[in-house]
Amino acid sequence: MNTDTSQALEMQLLSELSSYGICCSSRQASLLIHHLHLVIEKNKVMNLTRITEPEDAVTLHVVDSLLPLACHTSLLGSESRYVDIGTGAGFPGIPLGIMTGARGTLIDSVGKKVSAVNEFIGHLGLSNIRARHIRAEDLARENELFDAVFARAVAQSNVLVEYAAPLLSNGGHCVLEKANISTDELDAAKRAARICGLSLVSRETFELPRSHGHREIIVFEKRSKPQIKLPRRTGEAKQSPLGI
Repeated sequence: MNTDTSQALEMQLLSELSSYGICCSSRQASLLIHHLHLVIEKNKVMNLTRITEPEDAVTLHVVDSLLPLACHTSLLGSESRYVDIGTGAGFPGIPLGIMTGARGTLIDSVGKKVSAVNEFIGHLGLSNIRARHIRAEDLARENELFDAVFARAVAQSNVLVEYAAPLLSNGGHCVLEKANISTDELDAAKRAARICGLSLVSRETFELPRSHGHREIIVFEKRSKPQIKLPRRTGEAKQSPLGI
């Protein structure tokens, strides 16, 4: 990716983020586009993304990852701690870390993806985030609590709520980024949330630039102790989901 292309993508990114009221410095834009370049290059030797056209990737990876900041600017501060479940190529975890300075733990069950993401983090010089090859249930067993858990289209919402609950401190937020969510899926998530001690606090919708689709940001807040012991056995959240 040459300098002119990078500059054009940075301008595109700044314009698109601005349309949602998200402020981004030139340094942040440079890091975000550098990450995208690293992903596209790595994708030539391993499967990280189906989106390889840079202009599309700016919108569908970077802007999409940062939409939670358009509706809840207070979700993450520089002292906050968050988890990105199913980070894949580092989305949304790396963009959130770049934009907020918060301390992030990016997890994935695929070791090769985790190795790639840690490579990206090293190239970008980001000391506030790390990637780990671990499942959400196993991370919860370490008894470390976080201010926010992010999940971007990696499972059904009721399953994600269950993954997030034992990772969250009281008042912490589970942030789900979905392309579309049916009434049935949302109702199941709300029932699962009640079991897990969470409550739905907001649901906001967005349209991505250049007709790239509909997005919803759904936020649950940890308000009480769960009604069952969490985490359950690894895999049980998917095999016997709550709220159904």
